[in-house]
Amino acid sequence: MSLREDWNQRPAHGPSPPETRGCARTRRSRPCARATRSWHASPARAHRPGRAACRATVDPTEPLASRRASPSRCARRWARTIVVSVCLEPRDPGAATSGGSHGQASSRISRRAPGLGVGPLRGSRRCPLFLRHDAVPGRYPVTRVRLTDRLTDGVRAALAKAGLPEPAECAWEIPRQAEHGDYASNVCMVLARAAKRAPRQIADLVVKHFPPMPEVERIEVAGPGFLNVFLTPAWCASALKDILATGAAYGRGESHAGRRIRMEFVSANPTGPLVIVNARAAAVGDALARLLRAQGALVTTEFYVNDAGSQFEALARSFEARVKQECGAPAALPENGYPGEYLVELAKAYCAEGGSLMDGASERERLEHFGRYAVARIVEGQRRTLREYGVEFDVWSSEQRDVRAKRLPEKVLAEFASRGLSYEGDGALWFRSSEGEEAGDDKDRVLRRSNGEVTYFAVDVAYHHYVKFAAADRVINLLGPDHHGYVPRMRAAMQALGHPPAVFEVLIVQLVTLLRDGQPVRMSKRRGEFVLMEELLEEVGRDAARFTFLTRRHDSPLEFDLAVATRQSNENPVYYVQYAHARIRSIFRQATEQGIAAPPLTDVDTSPLVEPAELALIKLLLQFPELVAGAARTLEPHRVAYWLQQLAAEFHAWYKSHRVIQDDARLMHARMALCVAVDTVIRNGLDLLGVGAPESM
Repeated sequence: MSLREDWNQRPAHGPSPPETRGCARTRRSRPCARATRSWHASPARAHRPGRAACRATVDPTEPLASRRASPSRCARRWARTIVVSVCLEPRDPGAATSGGSHGQASSRISRRAPGLGVGPLRGSRRCPLFLRHDAVPGRYPVTRVRLTDRLTDGVRAALAKAGLPEPAECAWEIPRQAEHGDYASNVCMVLARAAKRAPRQIADLVVKHFPPMPEVERIEVAGPGFLNVFLTPAWCASALKDILATGAAYGRGESHAGRRIRMEFVSANPTGPLVIVNARAAAVGDALARLLRAQGALVTTEFYVNDAGSQFEALARSFEARVKQECGAPAALPENGYPGEYLVELAKAYCAEGGSLMDGASERERLEHFGRYAVARIVEGQRRTLREYGVEFDVWSSEQRDVRAKRLPEKVLAEFASRGLSYEGDGALWFRSSEGEEAGDDKDRVLRRSNGEVTYFAVDVAYHHYVKFAAADRVINLLGPDHHGYVPRMRAAMQALGHPPAVFEVLIVQLVTLLRDGQPVRMSKRRGEFVLMEELLEEVGRDAARFTFLTRRHDSPLEFDLAVATRQSNENPVYYVQYAHARIRSIFRQATEQGIAAPPLTDVDTSPLVEPAELALIKLLLQFPELVAGAARTLEPHRVAYWLQQLAAEFHAWYKSHRVIQDDARLMHARMALCVAVDTVIRNGLDLLGVGAPESM
């Protein structure tokens, strides 16, 4: 079959993996014995609730109405494409029910995708050999996680045969040096006390009784009793087909299957446009939500609008002053107001619409009127910027509407009192956050001031207890660096109300220093001196911004170098990774132009891939599923970005010294299959980070 023939059409960035958000309607054609084609309606933005949210009205609460994804509709949100479903045939008739080793498809997969088998894989006009398939969400054939499971089973079997106790767990790691093997474990040292033997003696017995496995070439004992496992090169080459067969679902797992997680991030005050630190929080939060969804979690993302309290009042007074100035009336900004230029522009729009000065209204009515108008317009701009950034929230909640109007703070104060968790002192109501089993704070916290007003802390506790935990098993908040003191008091409150520490997590996203002409740019909403998020996107672009923010841990300060982010060189991390993908696309275009024929990818003989650089590249690809699971477990999306840079470096180095298109058809097809696997993993990894994979650069 020529690479020019039998095309599939797919979008430039491929179908999005299944997510837990709402999806567009789907329409499937009848499955055939060899392949299944599916047309999935593209989730047009206009279809999303809240598309026209936060119009310029006096009452912004309606545009901020909450919207939640239905779990029954999750994991179907795909772009419109023709895809091919693939299920590996078992190596023996009885293997299909085991769901275990390489080359075998579990019976659970077979039941969920009946009638699917290996068929001719068809490329696209842009990339003929690119494989995508109609993946079963949360399922994939063979991954590194299963390989380590098999190694653990082998160790347990060897220990049982040697008459030694079994370990509670067997941890595996990847050695930094190749001479130490592909996997290493210290399980023998962990067992030494229970077995009453030296770790090295236990290791020798494990090596002696370890059952034969096609994946394992040999096991060596190192140092005081480490087990170093070396994989069979032939198995590594054949395992490449598992990546090709799994396609877009490669890297997905079930470590968080069925867990309901509520994630709040960004949640910038509605007092001004989004700034650069909000961009970092959005990149981290959205990538983390994607990682958790890739592990089967039902994630609801939330933007909490703080449209009440002292900051709301300061915004209302500032905007009222700007409106009066614009209309020619004398007015001065309040002492603690917001002097940003954005309020001047907003006042011009208000006056152009014929907005009233509210001269005959009371002060409370004026503040409510101007405050609600300003909040609506500012939040509208925030939503627009986030949408351009590729971040959409499932829930937009309002403090005024969803908490205060429902009198949830008063309800939680009553619950604190009934549990004996609060006391009166100095005319105020206090939470015993530094006493008892839930102690973790350095002092008790005020719930209600002496003037009768509830504190922001009480409002937040009420919202978490009655709203967030009512719809989730786990709550994750991403907050700015000025919220360190917030963490212990909230943890104490949540634990006092019956929510264990493990289900309430707070991640602090540190500040960003933007370098311009070698000097940091100061950022402050109050002074009006800040770097807008939309300005950053205009200068460096969405992909460069998101990837750069994910190159370091969220709790580490970040220096964002504009020169590096816009440079088309290896110094720019996102360019380096995307260029690996574009380079592979170029290879396929060259093959198409030369009319090179290729067999279906799952029929390609990968045994010619025997060189060390090729095997190292394959072994790196096999790490991807566990990498994703680990990043989701530790809530560290930066690990994926770092690993993708490592993969790109390995591929670029291999490509420079190995010719792909050549006269040896067997070797050429094997190397093209390797390129497809690298392409698939890079695309999957970038998608988890919310970064695109361009066809050419």
